[in-house]
Amino acid sequence: MRQILFTSFALAYAASAAASPFPNGDPKLGQKLATEKNCNACHIQKFGGTGEKIYTRAERRVTAPQKLAAQVSACNTNLSAGWFPEEEEHVAAFLNQQYYKFK
Repeated sequence: MRQILFTSFALAYAASAAASPFPNGDPKLGQKLATEKNCNACHIQKFGGTGEKIYTRAERRVTAPQKLAAQVSACNTNLSAGWFPEEEEHVAAFLNQQYYKFK
């Protein structure tokens, strides 16, 4: 009985983790972090308009959750934002929810 219960729990946990590539990320916190550090200022400089084209352009570099996490980390470094890894995950969760929709 314990084995069945444990297996059921493990499968439920795996399914919930698979539902989000950033399971520990909070999109609301990520939006706030991205806004505070003026991520859009760099994006506007590169793409004009509101800067959102960086996320929606056909030739975008971010094509998988791992690439999104790597890009957020690179931007953190380039902008000297000073985010901790968990804050990077919040930003990635926000960008994924808003633009990328990776599962």
